[in-house]
Amino acid sequence: MLKGISPLISPELLKVLASMGHGDEIVLADAHFPGHSMNDNVLRADGLRIPELLEAIMPLFELDTYVSSPVVMMAPVKGDSLNPDVERSYLEKIKKEAPEVTSVQRIDRFAFYERTKSAFAVVMTGETAKYGNVLLKKGVTPVNQ
Repeated sequence: MLKGISPLISPELLKVLASMGHGDEIVLADAHFPGHSMNDNVLRADGLRIPELLEAIMPLFELDTYVSSPVVMMAPVKGDSLNPDVERSYLEKIKKEAPEVTSVQRIDRFAFYERTKSAFAVVMTGETAKYGNVLLKKGVTPVNQ
């Protein structure tokens, strides 16, 4: 363990976060997401919920300020509905470190899959919320930190 780093951040996840460059994307996937068939760089965080993982990641991770939506989630398939508490709980954790983020971009399921294929990594979590996947685009870490 390291001081100042949440024990929810595994050594593998810490290495991935540190290795990512500006514009790279990471997907925090729910337990049902086909991560292994979408990307070769898959980490396991079984048993962890995405809000708690976001709370652990965000103090270490600068979001991209050069894009309109550095936080992306999957839009519901026609006929499905969203639980607004899922997005709200994610934004609550994100805004603690990135208060300028006021909303997430929702994209089609297959567009989300395509973004996942080119993502730097996928973290498979124990999240069970429907449409609980979230993609984060990394920004430039300020030099004064």
